[in-house]
Amino acid sequence: MSRIFGRIAQIGYVVRDIEASMEHWVAQGVGPWFYLERCELDHFRYRGADSALEMSAAVANSGDIQIELIQQRNDAPSLYKDFLDAGHEGAQHVAYWTKDYQELYDRALALGYTVGQEGSIGGGRFAYLDTEKDPGTVIEISDIGGTKGELFKAVRDMAADWDGSTPIHRLG
Repeated sequence: MSRIFGRIAQIGYVVRDIEASMEHWVAQGVGPWFYLERCELDHFRYRGADSALEMSAAVANSGDIQIELIQQRNDAPSLYKDFLDAGHEGAQHVAYWTKDYQELYDRALALGYTVGQEGSIGGGRFAYLDTEKDPGTVIEISDIGGTKGELFKAVRDMAADWDGSTPIHRLG
């Protein structure tokens, strides 16, 4: 438990082949996966400048922890690209979820954190704080108010009762 951010809700993996990564996790008994091949971002900024990020994402739960897989589909500037360009693949961030996003965002900035990238998807804001000292140590804060929170709860609930059938659900 972080005294600043709360409990870790998600571990995010940046991968080069999201399909192979989902299959790897399914083989470990984690699923079902909810896969969006082309995420439609409302907006995205990298280090304060607009960036035309194209990405795929998939989520599944293992207990209360959500696993997120991200594959960047273009060469737009992002922390994901930085991670891959540094020769890494795998766990890139831990995410903390909040229903009071602006309060947590403002508190993080007041404590001296800086934003590496931020954006919005389906109206749900997110920010990745520039905290990577070792690979996989980026902190994401994410707004789970509204439909995003409802979706994440449904993913967790489906994982709790998953019988191994239909391991990948393609969305969109």
